[in-house]
Amino acid sequence: MTIVGAIITDSLYIGKLIMANAAAITSVIEQAGSIFDPDKMGKYFDIAMELAIQYGLKLIAAVAIFIIGKMVANWIKKLVIRVMKKSDVDPIIIGFTSSIAYIAMLTFVVVAAIGQLGIQTTSFIAILAAAGLAIGLALQGSLANFAAGFLLIIFRPFKVGDVIEAAGVTGKVNAIHIFTTTLTTGDNTTIIIPNAKLSNDNIINYSTQETRRVDITIGVSYDADLKEVRTILEDIVSKDERILKEPSHLIAISELADNSVNFAFRLWVKSGDYWGVFFDINESVKIRFDEAGIRSSLSAA
Repeated sequence: MTIVGAIITDSLYIGKLIMANAAAITSVIEQAGSIFDPDKMGKYFDIAMELAIQYGLKLIAAVAIFIIGKMVANWIKKLVIRVMKKSDVDPIIIGFTSSIAYIAMLTFVVVAAIGQLGIQTTSFIAILAAAGLAIGLALQGSLANFAAGFLLIIFRPFKVGDVIEAAGVTGKVNAIHIFTTTLTTGDNTTIIIPNAKLSNDNIINYSTQETRRVDITIGVSYDADLKEVRTILEDIVSKDERILKEPSHLIAISELADNSVNFAFRLWVKSGDYWGVFFDINESVKIRFDEAGIRSSLSAA
């Protein structure tokens, strides 16, 4: 009986709420009825059709621009890769350049698609430009190294394996990266040089030519027999097979100094034999002059 009484009580309470809010409920029903009125539904349908025609075509055009533009961007990327591979460009440059071309083209396509929807793109372009400027200023040093590395790889003033002198150091090129170049010096020390520093300095490449000239200045005392000096030097040249016949060597008096008569001793050798000949010739000249009793001094020209 208690449960039945509770149900009756709740029912009476709900009935009172409905009676008290009958006017509000009636108003909501009337508004809902007006919304679903056939005449108004027809107007809503006409408005929806107009919006669909007006913006639907723009949406379709924007999607078409994006799809076709993306296909063109992919085609341009493949074209850049193919052309650069034919030119034997470094793979690092090929990957970076093709990616930049693809991103730039895709950005243009996205802006064009957004503009087709009727959205103003002027502010968007301005934001992109400002962001690009800010990034450029923040990465100024890195971008300078990248640009220098790009030019080094494109124009190839040196290649891996060459011995060069640049940025105050001399060494063998081990690797050319997009931002840095790695050298190994004669004492097996690794030096990493920023590419911007290389591009702004003189580069001496000792490996581009097949032959090099060894220049040695030999000073002898004024009382030395100059003919004997020349004979000894000619004999040293004839006994060293590393010294090339062509171009021919040179033995000539280059200077009458205060305390010595200086001979210019110039020998042509293969580039790989340069240092071996240089050291051996200096030693041979000293030994032969000592044996002949000729006082001398040696120096590299």
